[in-house]
Amino acid sequence: MLTQDVTKELESVLTTLQQQGKEPTVALVRARMSTSVPMAALIAAIKSWKNANRVPKVEIAAKTSGDTDRIHQLEQTIAQLTKRIEQLEQQINGKAQ
Repeated sequence: MLTQDVTKELESVLTTLQQQGKEPTVALVRARMSTSVPMAALIAAIKSWKNANRVPKVEIAAKTSGDTDRIHQLEQTIAQLTKRIEQLEQQINGKAQ
């Protein structure tokens, strides 16, 4: 699985909050992050920041182009199946009349 390191971004957000005199909270940090980070990782990073003024390495699963391709294929399949269902319903309704 591919991962994306968000440690530097987290550290930057926490430093900015500290410079602004704000207490870092999960909500404040999450709102300022450009990538979605799991809550458990945010909590651990904030605790480490408060205790040792450092952020542990945080990696999240990176979205791959394969995900985009897979979603597109699934959407096409759904569209084809929906069309087929409509055709079958028309056939059934035509025979019933």
